[in-house]
Amino acid sequence: MNASKPPASRYLLDNARTEAGERFTWLAELFDGVTLGHAERLGLEEGWRCWEVGAGGRSVPEALARAVGPTGHVLATDIDTSWLDPDGGYEVRRHDIVTDPPPGTFDLVHARLVLVHVPDRARALATMVAALRPGGLLLIEDADTELQPLACLDEAGPAQRRANRLRRAVRELMTRRGADLRFGRTLPRVLRTAGLEDVAASGCFPVGGVACDRLESATVRMVRAELLAAGLADDAEIDAHLAAVDAGELDLTLAPLISAWGRRPA
Repeated sequence: MNASKPPASRYLLDNARTEAGERFTWLAELFDGVTLGHAERLGLEEGWRCWEVGAGGRSVPEALARAVGPTGHVLATDIDTSWLDPDGGYEVRRHDIVTDPPPGTFDLVHARLVLVHVPDRARALATMVAALRPGGLLLIEDADTELQPLACLDEAGPAQRRANRLRRAVRELMTRRGADLRFGRTLPRVLRTAGLEDVAASGCFPVGGVACDRLESATVRMVRAELLAAGLADDAEIDAHLAAVDAGELDLTLAPLISAWGRRPA
């Protein structure tokens, strides 16, 4: 099996990997309804200017573009824009949220599963806040894998215990790359500290189903080389886990996604 040296990218779940497209598909299936539900409750409407930070895939910017209509504008940015559609009804631009200045002012700025992976989170958040117009809204969504670290809540047998061992191994890789696995729970405080008003939050906790299975399979295949190189798993263990996932033998779950939002003072 492939135990080649992992790439040098600091971001473990690199958009350049083939499996990234699969992950975007299943993350959209699991969380787009949550994200867009929050945006609608916050007042998203025609004519708004929206910035999708670290967009990754195309599903959220496409949905935002439909919501704001021809009188609105959606900008989707990422350090790797290869999965975005330049003809999808939104603007695509390469942008590093840590090093680049705000690309304009917006009614809504949104980032999902971005800041948890960014070591300089304070600088990235400051860039997003600076891009809000007076009264503009910031919606940040990040996982908290320390709140719920298991792949299988019901550790009923060897396959479930193996799944949980591999989830711990993936979490260890993420920590080594600078991810903050407790970041989700801090979001309300972080937004208040940034000077935002009307701050609130909620959580989403999917359990079981095809989307969780397919996301798990894509993620494990994506980080396989890193797991092997770090000595955190072996080929036999990974193969057995992927076979159990493909057979639908596991009731897989994810870390809670914490969604938090606040408004820049007018």
